[in-house]
Order: sequence, then C-alpha cells, then structure tokens
Amino acid sequence: MITRCLLLSRYLEAFLEYLLINKGVSQNTYEAYKRDLVQFEKFIEKPIIEADSQDVIKFLSSIENKRSLNRKLSAINSFFDFAYKRNFVGEKFKIKQAKIPKTLPKYLTKEEILNAISHIDSNASWFELRDRALILFLYATGLRISEALNTKTGDIENGWVKVEMAKGEKQRIVPIADIALNALKEYLHKRPCSTEIIFVNKNCDKLSRISAFNITKKYLNVSPHVLRHSFATALVLGGADLRVVQELLGHASLNTTQIYTHIQKENLKETVLKYHPLEEL
Repeated sequence: MITRCLLLSRYLEAFLEYLLINKGVSQNTYEAYKRDLVQFEKFIEKPIIEADSQDVIKFLSSIENKRSLNRKLSAINSFFDFAYKRNFVGEKFKIKQAKIPKTLPKYLTKEEILNAISHIDSNASWFELRDRALILFLYATGLRISEALNTKTGDIENGWVKVEMAKGEKQRIVPIADIALNALKEYLHKRPCSTEIIFVNKNCDKLSRISAFNITKKYLNVSPHVLRHSFATALVLGGADLRVVQELLGHASLNTTQIYTHIQKENLKETVLKYHPLEEL
C-alpha cells in the first residue's frame, strides 16, 4: 500500500508540475486542481491512477453544485488526458460537462458604490484609504481580484494599468478613471510602506484574497468579483462594443462575455415597460 501511494504521488506531482511549467496556470488554478483531485481520490478510496469512468460518475453524482461539479470534472479530465498521453494509463476517457443555466451576474450601480465609501476622506486612516482605493480600483478597471492584488506601482502609468497575466496568456492593459487614480495616490502617499505591491496589510505584505473579500463585504456586502461584473455591466449598458469589453476583461472567448448582453436586453425591456404608451393601457 505504501508503494502505491508513493507511485500516485509521483503521477500527481508530475501533473501539477506540468500545469505550472508547461501550461502556465495561475497559483489559484493550481491549488484548485490539486484540491479537487485529492478530494476525488479520497472519495474512490484507491489511487487516482486506478480510477475508471464509473468512479468519476459516482463522484460527480455526490456533488450538488453544477459549477463546482464542472470544475472538478475539468481537473479529472485534464489529469487523465495527461496520464494517457504519457502512457500512465492504457485507456482514455472523458466525461462531458453538465450544462449550467445562464444566470445574470449580480452588479452594483455607480451610486451604490460611491455612497458606500463617501464617508472616507483625506483625514481617514491609511487602512480606510486603502479600502476606498481598492474598491474604486476594482470598479474602474474590472480586474480579477488576483490581478488587482498582484498589481505593482510600476504597472500604472499615464492612466493605464498593465495587467500581470499567467504564462502563455496575452498581456493586456486597461485604462483607469481619474477618481480611482487619485484615490490610489492619496492612499500610497499616506501608507507607511515602501513596497512596490500596491494593496498591502498592516505588516506591509501583499493583501490576501480573504482580506480583500472582507473589505468589499464590509462596505458593499458583496464579493470583489461583483465589482468586476459591475464594471462590465456599466460598459455594456453604456453602449460599449462587446468585443471591447471582452478585451478589457481578459476573456479568452467572446462566449464568456455574452452573458452581459442579457443584462442589456433586460434593461431595454424595463425601459419599454416604463415609457411605452401601450403599457399605460
């Protein structure tokens, strides 16, 4: 049994190393794949390399959330594709992902966001100035929280933010509004840290994702990702071209950005219902 576990460790280690070095995935993706594969192995109670399609189906049937299910399935399919190509397994199997009904992403209006931080002025503590700067930065740029937390002072120049991407991905730059830029300058001037990382904690270390979540939860009662949705929604409702929004968000496929067209349609419908004379009859 000890030999089998050691063998499994080498297979899994090789796959995870492949993800980092060859595929250039982010640390978050790496950790998610590792976590999902370990969970799968615990469920089937045998080395993952010995699993078959029936084991996968049984495992997936125990997962209620379809989004979590598809993420776990993606990790499993990727592992076995890797194992098959390297002759670790003699049979290749791939299970199709479950269809997820499209739901409109939650978003906040400009007024809701600005009102939540309106009490923070130049006399506030540097922590509060950081919180305001982070919220405005996320809303003004639409960056993923991991991208925002990795941003350095040198990445911002002449009203543009250079976004740090995972290996193999196309680098992108996004504009940043003056109100967010000024909030950043005020915060950076007051904070007692000299590090290049912009968003830091009390020890001047990079702010964690959990801390960022707590900040947006405290002021807006939402996750940081809702500010990304709010950014995209504001652009689409303002008439921005969907391909431009795709570029700004860093979506590899336009299909991912298509969900915001549903918000646009809902907004048009509400306008007609509110102002069309026939609706008064």
